[in-house]
Amino acid sequence: MAARKGIECPTWRPRSKLTSELQLHLCGSIFTLDKELLALKSAKIAKLLQKSPHDDLSLQLRDIPADQESMELVGRFCHGFEINLSTENVVRVACVAQYLGMTESHCPNNLINTALLFFEHHIIPSWNNSIKALKSAENVLQQAVQLGLVDYCVESIISKVLDDPRLLGEPIKNSISDDDSDENENAYRPNARRKLFDINWKSEDLSTLSLRLYAPIIQAMVQRNVPQEYVVANLCQYAKTWLFSNDKVGDDTPNYKRNSQREMVEALVKLLPNQRGIVPCKFLFEMLQFAVALDANAECKNGLETRIGKQLDQASVNDLLIPSQGYAKDEKYDTECVRRILKNFYCNYTGPDPCGLNSVAELIDEFLAEISVDIDLKISTFIALADMSVAASTGTQRSSDGLYRAIDIYLDKHRHLTESERDELCRVLDCNKLSDEACEHAAQNERLPIRVVVQVLFMSQLKLRESIPKEVQGPESRLLKVEEEEGDRKREEEVRAEIEKMGSKVWELERECHVMRREIERGSVRRQKMSMWKEMKRKLGCMTSMHDCNCHVKKKKVHPG
Repeated sequence: MAARKGIECPTWRPRSKLTSELQLHLCGSIFTLDKELLALKSAKIAKLLQKSPHDDLSLQLRDIPADQESMELVGRFCHGFEINLSTENVVRVACVAQYLGMTESHCPNNLINTALLFFEHHIIPSWNNSIKALKSAENVLQQAVQLGLVDYCVESIISKVLDDPRLLGEPIKNSISDDDSDENENAYRPNARRKLFDINWKSEDLSTLSLRLYAPIIQAMVQRNVPQEYVVANLCQYAKTWLFSNDKVGDDTPNYKRNSQREMVEALVKLLPNQRGIVPCKFLFEMLQFAVALDANAECKNGLETRIGKQLDQASVNDLLIPSQGYAKDEKYDTECVRRILKNFYCNYTGPDPCGLNSVAELIDEFLAEISVDIDLKISTFIALADMSVAASTGTQRSSDGLYRAIDIYLDKHRHLTESERDELCRVLDCNKLSDEACEHAAQNERLPIRVVVQVLFMSQLKLRESIPKEVQGPESRLLKVEEEEGDRKREEEVRAEIEKMGSKVWELERECHVMRREIERGSVRRQKMSMWKEMKRKLGCMTSMHDCNCHVKKKKVHPG
């Protein structure tokens, strides 16, 4: 047999006395085989020759599942030469042999039996060889499935993972599942003998397989109760290999590539477990960004948002910075997506203590501070997110400093806001929960509305009064303790009345400030108009004296009678 391109190359085989030849066009090359020798091993060829001995058989073999290497080995086998089977070619050779009917019933010691024996002894027992054999079956997958070779490889891989899940990779540590307790001492460890005696041994990774092979294997592992943390570790590695390692998805990304990546994202999301804390939050956000950029289906994006919502307290502010997609988006970041995630978190939160709620509230404050520099960020969007932060920390002693910082940044970057808009923005701020440093800064902040500044000053006075000790207890004061306790009630009532009186004064002061501001503005306008009028009269020569009110009317002299 020989392969030729255009002109037949010299053959390596001895010519038989028979002159009949079969030419096959494979992968741009022409393979020439002897029909009679091939018919001795192939039941299919023998049947075709018996039926139509003079027809061109190449037309009837156009769908042969062969490439150059596998067809070369078939030719060598038919001509009696020794063939070298390997992990990379045995599946394809077996598929060609099956197609040609090279079975034991047609000829003893035939090719299909030889290939299957090699597969049984060299592929099935080995993790690496099973994965390599699967990879080599990509182009003949349908035939390999019918022959049962794919199922054998998959079963071999799963059985080995059940014995040693670390073949899938080390579990990813996170804030929930990771701990240093003694329970981890019994966790799976690498095979010591393998490390000692197989120095060059390197585990093949399932992430090298195509999606149509990889997804069924992972599904089977989940059904066979392989530990979820190891399955997740492998899923993360697969996404890193096929998605995250590539360039960011953009408008210039080819459609075929976008479709392939979209299919991959949707398939991987279906494989992710729903249990809280198993999948790292950062990985979920990365998947969500790809799902949004690739316009994945609603089920995919909703599934990711729900998973993230269950463990949002583990996220960082950088995770929330999801870029907006499409020309219709004015804002830089996808705030609507963040709001949906927050709703999912609040709906699914069942923690006994408010620590998780406070963590998410602080996360929102940091997120608001980051996105406030966006000049296109709408004030309604800011207020909606701020309301969620306030609602999450209701009833707790959490400071409002983070929210105040975000408001200050927003006011600084959006100086075009009107007085009413600034008042509306600051409505979400609770001055009672500001620290002393924040109060000191707010009292001198010219960007804040007057009402807020007055409230801050008022609260500062109250804090100052409460911080002054009511009494200094000494040895003599202990003797008067009973009498002082009786006077506490009267003092409390007096303080409460004074606070109410001061509150009314504050509101009155605020009203007066507004009135003064309007008067000042009106006065400046009036002075400006008067100065312009005087200047005009001066230029026209109508100015006579400081007492003249009208240049057109002369005063009559009044003589004493």
